[in-house]
Amino acid sequence: MIAGVVAVVLLLAIAAYACGGGTDYGAGFWDLTAGGAERGKRPRWLIDHAMEPVWEVNNVWLIFALVIMWTGFPVLFQQVFTTMWLPLALAAVGIVLRGAGFALREPVRRLSGRRLYGAVFAVSSLLTPFFFGAAIGGVASGRVTATTTASTDAWANPTSLLFGLLSIAATATLGAVFLAADARRFGAPDLDRYFRRRAFGALAAVAVLAVVALFVTHGDAPHVWHGLTHGVGLVFVIVAALATLATVWLLTRPSGHWSRVTAVGVVASAIIAWGMAQRPYLIPASLTVAEGAGAHTTLRWLVLVTVVALVLVFPAVALLYWMDTHGELEGLTDAELRRDAPSDPS
Repeated sequence: MIAGVVAVVLLLAIAAYACGGGTDYGAGFWDLTAGGAERGKRPRWLIDHAMEPVWEVNNVWLIFALVIMWTGFPVLFQQVFTTMWLPLALAAVGIVLRGAGFALREPVRRLSGRRLYGAVFAVSSLLTPFFFGAAIGGVASGRVTATTTASTDAWANPTSLLFGLLSIAATATLGAVFLAADARRFGAPDLDRYFRRRAFGALAAVAVLAVVALFVTHGDAPHVWHGLTHGVGLVFVIVAALATLATVWLLTRPSGHWSRVTAVGVVASAIIAWGMAQRPYLIPASLTVAEGAGAHTTLRWLVLVTVVALVLVFPAVALLYWMDTHGELEGLTDAELRRDAPSDPS
């Protein structure tokens, strides 16, 4: 029973990182595709100012998930990091390079230096979610076992590649929706239109890839496919689909209120659907939650730590997010937003 509770906590931590960190990765994706220095100037201004207050905080969820996985399910941790060391190492390098690129591109005065650090930030924002998604795909398809050695097939298979592409599309959706909301808050209608159009495109990509996922997992990850099309997993798939439709509808409204909430609902529901589809396994058909769990005493301490975090840490992070999305933190000035503003950056 207690192992199941800790497994749910791990799943929710992964979902929180997918939504919080995913929004930042999505902003980096749109930084990469914004165009040249002049054409992408205003979108990149907005991206920088939107990310500055919270980009480091989002890694709280990743650290929390790793701690839960390492201490609560050491067998899972060992098998995943043994088999998936290469994509996970590339994702970790991407996180470091992405942070360095974002932090250093503003202080650097030379244009060539800014372009270099900007490119590092943008490309890392694309590759990091892909490798995380590929690793999850390897787990979902049952390619991580006690006897599996590290190989390309473990993470470069149909399910892994599809999950990697879905991760990129999902983060791009979150980034575009949040940036459109920030543009409305800053009174920049041209940027609002710019990012709304990109949000529609990213949502379309998510929908197409999700449909393809059902066909791919049917043959490549049958246990997960069955879980996604039956029971609790199917419920969350339906919730994700409804949240997608709600996001599309809200993006067509002038105010766009609640679009960020529904966009988060799309990604969180998809992550939870994957977790529910794997029940009762941590790794389908090879490692159950009970078999992979650590000592009972350790699990009880993890539950206590989670309760403490719910009381002390999570409210502080939630307050920071609220202050950021409601304009209580430093934002763009009117002069910056209107300086050399084109009629439409697209």
